[in-house]
Amino acid sequence: MDDIRPRVPARPVRFFDKLRLHMRDAGLAYTTERTYLHWIRRFILFHRKRHPSEMGAVDVEHFLNHLSEQRDCSAGTQRIALNALVYLYRRFLDVPLDGLSFTHAKRPRRLPVVYSRKEIAAILSHLKGAGRLRIELLYGAGLRSAELLSLRIKDIDFGSSNIYVRSGKGNKDRTTILPSALVPELKRQIERVRILHAQDIADGYGDVYLPDALARKYPKAARETAWQFLFPSSRVGPCPRTGEVRRHHLHPSALAKQIRRAVVAAGIHKPARAHAFRHSFATHLLESGYDLRTIQELLGHSDISITEIYTHVVNRGSKGVLSPMDCLSNNGEIQEEPALYAIAV
Repeated sequence: MDDIRPRVPARPVRFFDKLRLHMRDAGLAYTTERTYLHWIRRFILFHRKRHPSEMGAVDVEHFLNHLSEQRDCSAGTQRIALNALVYLYRRFLDVPLDGLSFTHAKRPRRLPVVYSRKEIAAILSHLKGAGRLRIELLYGAGLRSAELLSLRIKDIDFGSSNIYVRSGKGNKDRTTILPSALVPELKRQIERVRILHAQDIADGYGDVYLPDALARKYPKAARETAWQFLFPSSRVGPCPRTGEVRRHHLHPSALAKQIRRAVVAAGIHKPARAHAFRHSFATHLLESGYDLRTIQELLGHSDISITEIYTHVVNRGSKGVLSPMDCLSNNGEIQEEPALYAIAV
């Protein structure tokens, strides 16, 4: 249950409790809260546990230089650390950080890991039941792993063939497609969850965690089948906020292990990552002729330039260009040049 916010005292005394409360009042997503707190702790430890109020812009520059020069971190990592420290000083301590001068980490250009359609089929052949369904949803709906695991039964809309993604990256909601081929197995999974939930209630628990203040607004919702996670954990445990014994969703590490085993069993020599199925979803849609704007909406990207990276891995080789070597037969004779694959952008 490490994606549930821990409780903070109403009148906090400790520095990090005050900072947590400030972030929650500002409406930051919990993932952002955890990331910012991580880098603020790193900053404080780097300066030998000096209080942030005793430091300023020079100390921030020193830390950011350390990340790029000594730690050899990526540009993205350095940017996240900078965002955390800007929040700390400008928004929490109300201290300006103007004119920061530091060594910027190099921004490498990396292409996403994409599985071919044959590789997707090979991976799925080594899975079954709910485990296979999870990977099919990652690929078939373009979900992030956290979005998949946070799905509740009510988020599956069979009538409109939509999946509702709640509080995705950036704390935004969106809809994505529900693959019709997965409808029968999804209904079987919902029935399995319903039976498990009924057993939990019979065993003396059964309330599920509800985000924000929904538990107070809808006190009976936590025991309703519609609010149960689509992929519940195999075990129950105490909630970090209330101590109440509950069944949460499957842990991300369990999903990662399952993917790793399936990729290795399929004999695929590419990184075994849950996010690769989302990359494959976007790339295969682009290959099928769908426009970037549509793919951007399905993925939930705020900027289309993020979606444009998939044009670099679509079809054959770079940018869909056909190698002249492919126009030669085995004996060196020139073959009829096949039509180039059109990339819809």
